[in-house]
Amino acid sequence: MNTSTLDKLRKMKFFGMFHAFKSSMETGKTNDYTADELLAHLVDAEWDDRQNRRIERTILYARFRYKASIEDVHYHADRSIDRNQIMRLADCTFVDRFENLLITGSTGIGKSYVASAIGHQACILGYRVLYTSTPKLFAKLKMAKADGSYIKEIAKLERTQLLILDDFGIQPFDAQSRAALMEIIEDRHGKTSLIITSQLPVSKWFEVIGEKTIADAILDRIVHDAHRIELKGESMRRKRSVEPENSH
Repeated sequence: MNTSTLDKLRKMKFFGMFHAFKSSMETGKTNDYTADELLAHLVDAEWDDRQNRRIERTILYARFRYKASIEDVHYHADRSIDRNQIMRLADCTFVDRFENLLITGSTGIGKSYVASAIGHQACILGYRVLYTSTPKLFAKLKMAKADGSYIKEIAKLERTQLLILDDFGIQPFDAQSRAALMEIIEDRHGKTSLIITSQLPVSKWFEVIGEKTIADAILDRIVHDAHRIELKGESMRRKRSVEPENSH
């Protein structure tokens, strides 16, 4: 009877229940539970399994550059990272409020890691997240214009509750990329959130975007009331070459 039950659980894809019931049988713990307790145990196992698989799918969809976590962020005094600020951002209520986060600092300082850590936390909390390199995104959108998939790509970005634009401002925007950026920002403004990382201070973004009217409109929507993290200190990549792993 139990073998038949396990087979049915597996075929119905109740994998959490399957493994919990199988484990309880193998360890002889089924006799330790009342009927109500056993049912609650199996339901909890199924719930946890489905939640974990959902989180795995969400993280896979996000396409992070780093496997990052809030717990592994290092708060060295010379980095100018406020632990309380990071913890507040990690609860992701800024996403509920459709607010943005701007992370700036020199190359190798850990901007992408911090952004990814907050992004991972958002995935765990059930938000749809997408991480992308800014230059690669706009190169992809140019190709999408050419092959007719542009509207589909823009719609995909719009459905994302938290969009992480990494390496913003590495190269100036040309007219086509500037127009695409304006469209993305306009679509998302007041509806979803952005995390933007950049080697350039925010004061330099105007020049990188170019064309005064469009730059004003974009920055007004991005920067107004945004949370900011300005990382300082030496390159973490350089430090990791002489220190143990996992310094972020």
